[in-house]
Amino acid sequence: MDIQIIITDIDGVWTDGGMYYTESGDEYKKFNTSDSVGVILAKAAGIKLIIMTGEESNCVKNRAKKLNIDSCYLGVKDKLKLSKEIASKEGVSLQQIAFIGDEINDHKLLKEAGFSACPQSAPEYTKKIVSFVVPSDGGKGAFRDFVFEILRRKNIFEDLFDQLTNPEDTEITI
Repeated sequence: MDIQIIITDIDGVWTDGGMYYTESGDEYKKFNTSDSVGVILAKAAGIKLIIMTGEESNCVKNRAKKLNIDSCYLGVKDKLKLSKEIASKEGVSLQQIAFIGDEINDHKLLKEAGFSACPQSAPEYTKKIVSFVVPSDGGKGAFRDFVFEILRRKNIFEDLFDQLTNPEDTEITI
């Protein structure tokens, strides 16, 4: 498996899909720090990380910045079109892109990406079209599990995990 770029949706993948609003209109999202481990391992493997969501959310932008995600695209209406543009710019094919999403607006890219997945909590109509259904629900480590599966299929998971968990060599902050 020659995955060079991982693209991820947010709502329903990194979150449980819920949207929280205060009476004054402030928006909150609950992220699971387990997904940070997926970010750390993907970066250690040299895989570029991209967030692509249909929402316009400062919460997502802030999370992406904190985790040093390579690119964060908000308000995306056509994820497949943007992914093709990114692939062209990066000199890779769609077959070298992995994508995790969960809903209808993700389907075009889920069908075209080289490796696609959805969380266990995704609807059945999404589970039917992906390469892999991760064992965890959205908001409960689904992105981490997606990255683990990619690294296992690349046969580099064990070495990377051992390298990153060696307390003498690495300081990990999630």
